[in-house]
Formats: sequence, C-alpha cells, structure tokens
Amino acid sequence: MQNKFCLTVFLFSISILSFGQNKESHLPDALTLNNGTKVTSVKQWNDRREELLQIFRTGMYGISPGQPKDMHFEVFDHDKNALGGKATRKQITVHIRENGKEAKFDILLYIPNKAKHPVPAIIGINFSGNHAINADPKIKLSESWVESSKNSPCTENGKATDACRGTNSSQWPIDSIIDAGFALATIYREEIASDRKEESFKTGVHTLYPELQNQEDNFSTVAAWAWGLSRGMDYLETDKDINSKKVAVFGFSRLGKAALWAGANDTRFAMVISNESGAGGAKLFHRGIGENIRRLNTVFPHWYAKSFRKYMDKDTLLPFDQHLVIDLIAPRPVYIASAEGDKNSDPEGEFASAVEADKVYRFLKTDGLPVKEIPELNKSVMGQIAYHIRTGGHDVTSFDWHQFLIFSNLHLQK
Repeated sequence: MQNKFCLTVFLFSISILSFGQNKESHLPDALTLNNGTKVTSVKQWNDRREELLQIFRTGMYGISPGQPKDMHFEVFDHDKNALGGKATRKQITVHIRENGKEAKFDILLYIPNKAKHPVPAIIGINFSGNHAINADPKIKLSESWVESSKNSPCTENGKATDACRGTNSSQWPIDSIIDAGFALATIYREEIASDRKEESFKTGVHTLYPELQNQEDNFSTVAAWAWGLSRGMDYLETDKDINSKKVAVFGFSRLGKAALWAGANDTRFAMVISNESGAGGAKLFHRGIGENIRRLNTVFPHWYAKSFRKYMDKDTLLPFDQHLVIDLIAPRPVYIASAEGDKNSDPEGEFASAVEADKVYRFLKTDGLPVKEIPELNKSVMGQIAYHIRTGGHDVTSFDWHQFLIFSNLHLQK
C-alpha cells in the first residue's frame, strides 16, 4: 500500500513538472480569429493582424497618436569628415507641435562615406544620451536628465558633462557598423519620454497628448519610445543618403521591448533586432518564469498602460502573449538574442517565443526559425527568424553585434 502511495505521488509530481515545462503549448493561437475561425489565407491573416494590434493596444501598450501633422526636421550639424573621415555625421532635431505645445528630440546619425549611397541603416534608442555612444567631441550633450549609472558615472545634478562622452560606446560599436556599410541612427530615451516614475508622462512627447492619459489604455512609455522610433523613420525617409526601404530597428533590454513594438506597428521597418528584451519584450509570460507582470506594473508602472495591471498574478492565464508581437512583424526578418546569465529575461522563454512565432512565418511562406531546440551557447541560427544565446549577462557585446551585422547583411544588403 505504501509503495502504491509513493508511486502515485511520484507520477503526480512528474505531471506537475511536465505542465510547468510545457505551459507554452497552451498559448493563444495566432492563426485563429477572435470569432474562432481558422486563418487559411493572407487576407484572413491581415484581418487577424489588425485584431492582434487592437488586443495589445487596449490591453498592454496603450493607444498611441498617429503621425504628427505639424512636424519638421532641423539639421543642425553636417560633418562629412567624422570618425577620422570614414563617416558623415548629422545631428537632427525633430520638432513636433500639437495642441499648442512643442516637444523635440535629437537624432544622431552616422553614414558610411565609402559605401554606395543610399545606404541601409539601423536605428535604436540609447540609455545614456547620444553623447555617450561615442567619444566624438562634436556630439551635442543631451540637455535632458541623465541617470547616474555604471554607463554614465559622470553626471552633475542629473545633467551630462564632457566626462560622459563615450561612456556607453561598448554597446554601440560604430566603427564596425560603419565598416559593414550601415548607417547608424540613435535617439536618447529621456528626450522622447521620461523613464522615471516620478516624471511619468510629464516630459517629452507625452506633454503633447495629455488626453491620452485619461483612459485605461493610456499612451505608455514603451509605446512612446516606439512612437519616437517611427518619427526617426519619418526623418530617414527624407534623407537622400539613406535607403529608407532597408532600415532595421534595434533595441536592448527595455528599449528592446520598444523596438519590437515599433516593428509590430510600423511596417516601414524592414527588420527588427531585439537584444535581451525579456518580459514585455520577447519572452513568454505563460511559462511563469523570470520577471513577471506584477513586477513590471509595480516597479515600472509607466512602461505599460494601466489596463495591463488587471493581469497581475495571471501570467500563465494571459489571453495574449509575446509570440504574437513577433507575429505582428512577420514576414519581415527578426532577430531575438538572449544571454545565459540573464535569468530575469528567461532566455528559454525568449527562444520559446521565437519557436511559436515560426508558425506564422511559415504560414506566410518564409523559412521561419531553422531549429526547434535551443542552440548551443554562442552559436547563431538564422532564418527569417534568427536566435542566439551567448555566455555572459545582461549586456550588448561585440559577439551580439557581430551576429546582428551578419543577419543585417543577409537581409538588407541584397
């Protein structure tokens, strides 16, 4: 009798473990419409895509404004001999007026001189200011608040100093990007929208649309960063040195979340690169592993819309999940990158999301993700969906960029 009881307990334990390992098998189906109809045609997929955008806008990221009607670009710097002559540096202020108010932010743009123009480009938001991605003394110091951190241990009373120049350059290998034939455009996060809880929705582009905060599906900070990336794309479409049909959007960590949402909303982005975007980025909530919805909504309540709070403690019951955001990028190429030591981002959950998104990519007649099992460390697998998991922790490394540039070359240099 005792042996029978032990066997029962053992089998029950195994079933619990199996359920925990296969929660992603219970994910919402990308290829089923809200009314239960199976998607069997591209037209139906386009209908489903609109449904998914609406689900995420009302339930997670919030409602964003459209393209501003009153927007202009001021090129205040144009140096054809930057980086020792290998690049042209441009600095552009984006001016936006709405409801009698103005917001502005700067784009830093480096364009390779030797490549055949117009060139493909990579655009991304940075953490510490445009001046921090390279020691170039001609880059304008950001006038916005700058966090004092290991990437920016140089601020005085929240303001950048000359000592801040190049402090974040390890994550932005401009020489390698330029040598590969790509332009690089970047914008500082704080100039678009504040990442400080105490300043939520009080700065940057949020000041132009106060009415969008008076609703549950409010214009969130992640959505604002994504919207700002689209305004950067608006500028790139006007620059004759840039091939605006071949622009990739890149992001790391919370800014990787924004890059994914930008790519989901704005089909002008030809490719998306998400580096360790984790919860609310590429990882699956349904696994119940790593950073969860409660932490996102309490530690970073401004990142997502107020409507997302109703899902706290319901990660495994969420009626949507992040594989669907990747599906919204399909059939355009997307790179999902993880790090072994970045447990909060749940690398296995990021990979599982890519595996699930493969179904839509293959439905749309692409080669999707080439593998079903997570690859060995420091090995990239590349189809229309690419993935790698490298050794180390939460960071952007030369290994990451080497893979991103190979992938970019495959898809944007044809």
